[in-house]
Amino acid sequence: MREVLVVDDEPEIRRVLRGYLEAEGFRVVEAATGTDAVHCVRHREPAVVLLDVMLPDLDGLEVLRRIRTFSQVFVLLVTARTEEVDKLVGLGLGADDYITKPFSPREVTARVKTVLRRSRTAADEDRHVFPGLTVDLARREVTVQDQPVQLTTLEFDLLVALAESPGRVFSRRQLLERVWGYDFYGDERVVDVHIRNLRQQLHDDAARPGIIGTVRGIGYKFLPGPV
Repeated sequence: MREVLVVDDEPEIRRVLRGYLEAEGFRVVEAATGTDAVHCVRHREPAVVLLDVMLPDLDGLEVLRRIRTFSQVFVLLVTARTEEVDKLVGLGLGADDYITKPFSPREVTARVKTVLRRSRTAADEDRHVFPGLTVDLARREVTVQDQPVQLTTLEFDLLVALAESPGRVFSRRQLLERVWGYDFYGDERVVDVHIRNLRQQLHDDAARPGIIGTVRGIGYKFLPGPV
C-alpha cells in the first residue's frame, strides 16, 4: 500500500483528503506543521507529499527546500496564494506540481494516482542510451558522462518523454498531456520552469544546448540521437 503524507494545519482539510485517498487504497499520514512534515519524509519515506504552502512554523517553500536536501519524493504544493510567482518559485525549488485552493479532492486523488502509475510502468530492460547520456527507466536513474544525476520524479518523466522521440518537437501543451497525465488548466509556463531545472541538473547550457533544444514559439525537442 502506497503512503501519502498530507501536510496542512487545517484538520478539516486533512480529514477530507484522508477520506478520499483511503477510499482509493492509499495509506495516509498527516502532519500539521512543517517541522513534522520534514521529520515524516525523512523517517517514513512516503510516495507522495501533499504540501500546503501556508503553515504555522515553517512555510511550505522552506519545508520543500529541506526535503530536497535528502529526498526526491513527489511533492504537490497546495497553495491559497493566487500570485503566479509563488507557484513558479515553488516549482523552481523542486516541487513537481501545484494545485490552488479551493480544490477538488477528487482532482488531488487523481493526480496522486497518475504519478504513481507513471513510476511503475518501466520494464527492467528499458534503457535509453545516447552519447554521454543514459536514461535507465527501470531504476529511474540518469547518468551524464558516467556521472549520476539526481532528478525529481517529474523532471525524470519529462526527460523520458523527450528522449523517447529524439528530434520531435513537443509543444508545451503536448508535454503537459504526456507528463502531467491529466487535463491541466494552469499556466503552461510550468513546463519552462521544469525544463530550466532539468537543464541545470544535466549541465546543459541553454545558450548552446546539447540535450534539450528550444524551438522558439513552439516548445522543446530532444537533441541527441541514440548510440
